[in-house]
Amino acid sequence: MFHSTPKQLCFPPVAGQTLRADFEGGALSSDFGALLLRGVDRQIGLTERLAAAIHDTRHPSYIDHPLRDLLAQRIYQIASGYADANDANHLRRDPLFKLGVEHAPLDATQDLASAPTFSRLEHQMDRKDIYRLSRALVDQFIASYAAPPAAIVLDVDHSDDPTYGQQEFAFYNHHYQNHCYLPLFIFEGTSHALVTAYLRPGTRPSGAENAMILTRLLSYLRHHWPHTHILVRGDSHFATPEVIEVIAHRRWTDFVFGLAGNAVLLRQAEPTMQEARRLHHQRVALAQAHGEAPPSSSRLYYEFVYAAQSWAQRWRVVLKAEVMSAGDNPRFVVTSLEAPTPQMLYEDLYCARGNCENDIKAVKTDLHSDRTSATTFLANAMRLLLACAAYVLHHALRTQTLQHTALAQAQPSTVILTLFKVAAQVKQYKDRILLHLPSSCPVKALLFRVTGLLSAVPLPLVNTT
Repeated sequence: MFHSTPKQLCFPPVAGQTLRADFEGGALSSDFGALLLRGVDRQIGLTERLAAAIHDTRHPSYIDHPLRDLLAQRIYQIASGYADANDANHLRRDPLFKLGVEHAPLDATQDLASAPTFSRLEHQMDRKDIYRLSRALVDQFIASYAAPPAAIVLDVDHSDDPTYGQQEFAFYNHHYQNHCYLPLFIFEGTSHALVTAYLRPGTRPSGAENAMILTRLLSYLRHHWPHTHILVRGDSHFATPEVIEVIAHRRWTDFVFGLAGNAVLLRQAEPTMQEARRLHHQRVALAQAHGEAPPSSSRLYYEFVYAAQSWAQRWRVVLKAEVMSAGDNPRFVVTSLEAPTPQMLYEDLYCARGNCENDIKAVKTDLHSDRTSATTFLANAMRLLLACAAYVLHHALRTQTLQHTALAQAQPSTVILTLFKVAAQVKQYKDRILLHLPSSCPVKALLFRVTGLLSAVPLPLVNTT
């Protein structure tokens, strides 16, 4: 029998020799990714920008960790797969995370912040801090363009964030059938860059609330990009008169939203649905005659103008008349766009919003934006924004340094497991710091490429005013 102890791990013998393991390795770390994140952060100026957005109420004589260091530590740890602030207790002396925050790796007087420090930081946030942090993410998005783009697509969507305690403003949501928050995420649809996010109560948002958020965002973007065409894209619960009016009265701004079916829309769709049924039956009969598998569905497209009673005017509606083996499946989209064709608008433009769900999944599942277990709403809003900041770092790393590599399209979890979780031994001398990585490291060539690019690109000037 081989028994492990609190200080030593025991394993079955290998090649006739006993096998033991302990935790006396000293300056070792499994998180080389912290240095890669530092490199990206230095290039884009993210944590500097976020730190400038927060009003630090701490008395200077009691500050051990500058605000920028706190944000960098927590964001880097989230981006490396450490979901909870409690993980900081175990990582305070990790030499690579200390290097990431630009601390001396083996200096015991420069240990990183603990979990209680992050708890105090979260709970010191007020509404103005949260608003400025959300806007700082928008500033980061704007700064990611060397020049104003000709066009952008704003994908807007809500996602449930289940709660399991007495969190403030966590309500039961009938649609998701649980107590939750319902944060709003906004991504740029062609680049998958995060624009910003807002933590919301668990109740279904009203049209007025969505309109208020979009009004502020669109006005801010238009101030910086006067001539950029902005397309707002979302599912049917954004097709409210308040949201439509906000967009309709702005130059170079359009929308395409899903539209829930009703009796009027279904009557308009019926002639095209009849044609689709005939087409499907013909295709099924033809396949059977040739001994082939019957098609699973058949589709036709049509368009007409329509105005709900609450709308101020009529808008173009595109119908996807789909007939499936299980029955009819009509779908509607409303838009202010005059082009393209109905099929192209639905298949190539509207359906592309599904990629936003993958982006939200990356923030939630890989970077733990749903870890909102604090009691106060504002503390949980802070946690959401920190996870979003981690996504920004991952996106910048993937788009700026991992292009044309196997990880160019990888999700954050894949990058973490493949590229970040590399062991290193740290040695510190008077005039240098030396890292020893495994000789058999499988991503050696990739690390040469990434570190070379991170070192070669000049640092940007970040306007934090």
